[in-house]
Order: sequence, then C-alpha cells, then structure tokens
Amino acid sequence: MQAAPERARPSRFGRVLLIVNPAARRGDSSVHDARQTFASLDLPCDVVITERRGHGGEVAAANANDYDAIFTLGGDGTAVEVIDALAPNGPPVGILPGGTGNLLARALAIPMSVRKAVRVLVAGDEARVDLGRLADGTRFAIGAGVGIDASMIAGTTQEWKRRAGVLAYVVAGASHVLRRRRFVANITVDGASVTREAAVVLVANFGVLLNGLVTLGSGIRHDDGVLDVCIFDPVTILDVLRISRKLLFRDFTPDPAMTYLQGSHISVSTDPELPAQADGELIGSTPFFATVEPLAARLLVPHCQINRQ
Repeated sequence: MQAAPERARPSRFGRVLLIVNPAARRGDSSVHDARQTFASLDLPCDVVITERRGHGGEVAAANANDYDAIFTLGGDGTAVEVIDALAPNGPPVGILPGGTGNLLARALAIPMSVRKAVRVLVAGDEARVDLGRLADGTRFAIGAGVGIDASMIAGTTQEWKRRAGVLAYVVAGASHVLRRRRFVANITVDGASVTREAAVVLVANFGVLLNGLVTLGSGIRHDDGVLDVCIFDPVTILDVLRISRKLLFRDFTPDPAMTYLQGSHISVSTDPELPAQADGELIGSTPFFATVEPLAARLLVPHCQINRQ
C-alpha cells in the first residue's frame, strides 16, 4: 500500500503579503519559488512588486493591519525598509534572500534557498530585535560604519554586484585593506569620547554575521538594548591576518588593534570626512549619529534561533 502524500501542517498565519524588489538577483524565479512554496503550505499570499526606493516601506505601512505577516524578497535594503515601516507594533517580517549580500538573512540563519526560507520561517519563531536609528530617523538592523565596510559599498557597481554577489563586496574590501587606508576617528558613547586612528569603525547591532562565519566581538547581541562600537586598526598585513583570525575563530583576547565600546547614544566623526554606510546603503559622509531602539523590530526567525548570538 502506498503511503498517503504528506499534507501541509496548518499555519499560524491566515494571510501574508510578499513585497518584492524587482532588482532581486534571481528575479522572477525567486518570486515563482516563493509563490509555489506558500501555496504548498496552504497559505494565501499576495504579491506586490516595488516601483522605486521607499515603495516597499510605503506598501508595508499601508497594509500593516491586513496581514498576519509580511515577507520581503530582495536585499538588505528592502528588508530594512519594511522593518522600519512596521516597527515597533506592526506584523512580523519574514526575510527571504534575494539580494547581493543578504547580510540580515544570514545573520538570522535563514536559508539562502527561497523555498527553504519560506518553510523555515512559516514554521519558525518570532523574535524581538533592537534597531539602530540615525539622526534623520533612518533605522538600521545590522550596523552602520565607516572604513572598509563603507568602501566596499562605494567601490561596488550594481552590475558587478549582480554578477558576483557577495564576492563583489569582498573584492572591494580587500582592495581597501591592501591600500592600508587609516583615519582619525572621534567617537562619543553616552557622553564619553575616544579619539584614535582606525581603519574601520562599525556601530554594530548584530555580532555574528554570514551564518556564524564571522563574529565581530564578544557578547554583541541584537536584543540587549545597546549598540556596540567595534574599532579595528590594523597597521601591517600581519595585523590584518591576526584580526581576521580572531574574528573567524572567536578569539577576543585583548589586542592593540581592536577596541570595543558599548552604549545607547553614539556619534562618529572622522578626519578626513569619509563615506558612511548603514546596512549596506550609503548614508552620506561622517559625522553620523546613532541611537538604539530596544526590541523595536518583530522578525520571523528559524526555530530556536532566538537565543543564538
């Protein structure tokens, strides 16, 4: 006797909205995969294709009361745009990978397959996550900074990102490291100021990136009500290699090229002025100011991911 086909388990959601950035790297095939997977779960899903920057947030805000969850398919910019629009009291947001780096999806251990991501998030948990907020009201989820991370974005064309994916950022960042560009940073955290030379200053909300491959520092959490300032200042290639090893192997013994600060109100200025980024989007030049909004985001995460760093 043949076994009966497995039936989809009832979802805790009655109806969901999928907001799609048409510039997503895998385009129509990803939308098709998402639609099919929601259908296989007997979960009604409406789809809206964004038309311009900011449109995803507008759609999310206008439909916040009509859906049990809102999913995004695009890059980190699309995801954060929707999270921003729905924080703090909107429906939970599920992030499907469709961008170049997918840093936020990777930080939350969401699978890089759209089909798997849909299933994992629908069956998963809900987490409250801190957000950072810039002086103009823009929110960020992963972090904001200057140095290698911002130069990676400024030095990466849309065409190169589309072709090479996250490798495009790696190549741009490596070229920055090889040029050994350093600057003077003045950082104020909750009223206390520090001035020092640096190659990177990152105001981090998440401490673990790329599915756990890189850990920025010890005890950096996305749900502790503070932001962490990571200051990295490699002078020689040996310094670069040592810091890289520490980040890869979670070795955070004291190091003269690594400084950490923590607080809720942070300003970063540099000499000379430098391009700054937040969650993979350029936000202008230094100085920039950031504050924390504790547990402002509602996110869908894989089961048991809530308590992981």
